[in-house]
Amino acid sequence: MSKEKLVFSSINYIIMIAGVLLMVIGYFIMASDTEEYGFGTKGLTVGPLIVLLGLIVEVAAIFYSPKKEA
Repeated sequence: MSKEKLVFSSINYIIMIAGVLLMVIGYFIMASDTEEYGFGTKGLTVGPLIVLLGLIVEVAAIFYSPKKEA
């Protein structure tokens, strides 16, 4: 079995998992809104902002480059 180098480092994958978890939490917050048709503050403001934050974390994880040791 050949040892191929991964595209991202382990820290990148950890940050990506954190971003996915943020998005899942945001979707659960939107789904748990008790107002009719999800028109409450949680469903229209808090949940989408957390999903957006998760997407930003995902982009940051892709562009993050750990410092190489000399």
